[in-house]
Amino acid sequence: MTAKELLLERAPTLTEEQAAAALRAVDEPEDPMIVAFRDAPEDEDDEPLTAEEIAGLEESHAEVAAGVPLIPLEQVKRELGDA
Repeated sequence: MTAKELLLERAPTLTEEQAAAALRAVDEPEDPMIVAFRDAPEDEDDEPLTAEEIAGLEESHAEVAAGVPLIPLEQVKRELGDA
């Protein structure tokens, strides 16, 4: 049996997620970087925070708790020329 015949035979049994993955495999180039980003878990970070990052987070949380006004991202982008 050819690969095409096997695909046609198995297609009706695929879940929607499996079918979407099969279409991506056919339609997208298998760039390893794209695959890594696409398949990376969304809720996990594989690197622990540094002491500097933790200090920055604590500082920002304290500022929010103290009522320091927040600057909208769009305003920051405009001021930095990235918008």
